[in-house]
Amino acid sequence: MSSSPLKPARRAATPMAFVRAIVLGYERYGKDPSRALAQAQIAPRDLANEQARVTAAQFETLSGYAMQELDDEALGWFSRRLPWGTYGMLCRASLSSPDLGVAIRRWCRHHRLLTEDIGLELKVAGGVATVSIHEHVALGALREFCLVSNLRFLHGYASWVIDSRVSLRAASFPFDPPPHRDAYPLMFGGELHFGAKAASYSFDERYLALPLRRDEQALRTMLRRALPLTVLQYRRDRLLGQRVRELLRARGRQAATAESLAQILNVSARTLHRQLLEEGVSLQQLKDAVRHEQAAEQLRRTERPIKKIALAVGFRNEKSFSRAFRAWAGVTPGAFRRAGATGAGEGLPADGNP
Repeated sequence: MSSSPLKPARRAATPMAFVRAIVLGYERYGKDPSRALAQAQIAPRDLANEQARVTAAQFETLSGYAMQELDDEALGWFSRRLPWGTYGMLCRASLSSPDLGVAIRRWCRHHRLLTEDIGLELKVAGGVATVSIHEHVALGALREFCLVSNLRFLHGYASWVIDSRVSLRAASFPFDPPPHRDAYPLMFGGELHFGAKAASYSFDERYLALPLRRDEQALRTMLRRALPLTVLQYRRDRLLGQRVRELLRARGRQAATAESLAQILNVSARTLHRQLLEEGVSLQQLKDAVRHEQAAEQLRRTERPIKKIALAVGFRNEKSFSRAFRAWAGVTPGAFRRAGATGAGEGLPADGNP
């Protein structure tokens, strides 16, 4: 990965602790970090300030310069160097995979050829995919930076290679919350857990089946920058509509508004609406589909009064529910229930789509 010139300033969110970790890497190699800090326009006097932050552009410039100057893309994390170009090779080795699941497994397998200090593993259970890091040696003062960076590298590669944000359900870390804990939601999203047994993150298993959308030319372009994989730059989540539908089913009133859904998904309400429209669907259409599905299920399988079903799926009264249900199914709720009792109505969509 190559270094890049400093870009216009943006919001400073990268913790100074990560800058200090790079400086510590210099110390391990007995080298002076002054030129790297100057290249990134980071004042040495700010290194001790726990509250200080640098921009993503500053950190990318610092990292790229340090990786080349130290000839170690791991920046001193491991017992052996990862020479300049190592992570590019790791990306390339997974690029021919038929889908994301194979690509991640190849990344984990090939990473073991680079170092035995840590091991990466992908496991799938109950519809959830989890990437974990197993520590085989004591990583010392660089532990947090090493674990966070390796999780972000693989997450970034996964998102880049399928050209879709892989939205995380949760991320866990085997250390206490650091003073810069506020930076973690920006780096990972989803639920955050500290004091865990291992560093890991989890996401919907269905991402693993998505095909790779990048080629060698795109890889060469991406590798012109030092840390493109650690920046959450992928606007579109190709499973967003499905995830919203599941949240509406599972959380009911807790996910009843765009604002509450956006908070769960760690995006803004505006971004949520925009990305759904990019998929050709609106939030209201998803809400209607889930209401239809839930109402049809209750009409088929229960004897609850139609009025109570109307209230349960979010309508104020039976009249508005009946009008909406007829628009969805072409029949009234009562007629649908009677048809179901005689075995008719089985041709309606199982997912409740109108």
